[in-house]
Amino acid sequence: MPIAVEMPKMTDTMEEGVLIQWSVEEGADISAGDIIAQVETDKATMDIEAYDDGVLLRKVAAEGEALPIGALIAVLGTKGEDVEAFLAQHSGASEAPAAAAVSESSSGPTTLPESAEPAASGRLKVSPLARSMAADHGLKLERLQGSGPEGRIVKRDIVAELARPAPAALMPALDRSYESVRITQMRKTIARRLAQSKFTAPHFYLSVDVDMQQAVAARQRLNKQAEKNQSTKVSYNDLVTKACGAALAQHPMVNSSYVLEHNEIRQHSAIDIGIAVAIEEGLVTPVVRGANQKGLSDIARETAELAMRARSRQLKPEEMEGSTFTTSNLGMFGIEQFTAIINPPNACILAIGAIRDVPVVEGGKVVPGKRMKITLSCDHRVVDGALGARFMGTLRGYLEEPLLLLM
Repeated sequence: MPIAVEMPKMTDTMEEGVLIQWSVEEGADISAGDIIAQVETDKATMDIEAYDDGVLLRKVAAEGEALPIGALIAVLGTKGEDVEAFLAQHSGASEAPAAAAVSESSSGPTTLPESAEPAASGRLKVSPLARSMAADHGLKLERLQGSGPEGRIVKRDIVAELARPAPAALMPALDRSYESVRITQMRKTIARRLAQSKFTAPHFYLSVDVDMQQAVAARQRLNKQAEKNQSTKVSYNDLVTKACGAALAQHPMVNSSYVLEHNEIRQHSAIDIGIAVAIEEGLVTPVVRGANQKGLSDIARETAELAMRARSRQLKPEEMEGSTFTTSNLGMFGIEQFTAIINPPNACILAIGAIRDVPVVEGGKVVPGKRMKITLSCDHRVVDGALGARFMGTLRGYLEEPLLLLM
């Protein structure tokens, strides 16, 4: 018996298709799954595959013809079968189903393939190629909606299912619990002062990479002597504090404050350097007074004492007030470089990074070197770029030739 090849519903919004091109000729042997024609839908040009084996007895639709869903486009069968009688019978019986399909689609989202459920026997209609592809990919045909005639599952249904993204894995419920942490008075003061500084003082930043080879060697010699004398050892932070004191003496404008309420810049005579010390509640800055006039051993002893009392909350208020310049060191935490917020009313703060072992070029050869990055945060109302750069150049000079600090 001849087999009807009808215009399938190839997209969810398709109502008709234009047969663009035949891929086979009349009289050709066709196997299920073979592409027999191309159809232009409302979304794309797609292939029509044969659902059964047979000979292409008749091309009913012409290339370029627009056909509604379910319209006859070709007839398959065995060679010599009576096509004319089949065409006459098919054309007489096709009007009612077509009208029914239009009626159903106009009354709601139900479409012809969706309404054409498998027969009462429960037999699922699947093309051989689609069945094979589903088996290869482990797809359950019962879960698929066929787009072929009478709901038949065809190749494009398998391809569409394989292209569909996998459902997202179920996310675990978000833990939105939290613990309220009481803000201490120290934290409130830090928040207020640094917010005021950041949003009032126009910050800019200058960074240099310092050669610390000589400083490392000098510190080792100084600490060997300190062991013999049973005195306080010198830290790298002490070297930086002493170098800052010496550099500030040469660049007094950096040792200044901008006083907003009086609209003036105050250039301080004393060089009092605040040393940022982290404690559990926040950050405090004990002050080394007259840092430019003290020796390294004096600075080392005073800084160690101030830091110890800072961590035990035994500092007096006057020991944390009145700094003219501040340093902040995160090198001991492995931080190579950072920028710090200016500690008001200072005009600048120096951020100190870790000393790094790096290869350097000396005399045309690559040799081991030690480098440390320092970054100066400047209040542009007081310190211009050129002044800040000159100060950093002087500071680097002292750190790279630390013997100058002992003179």
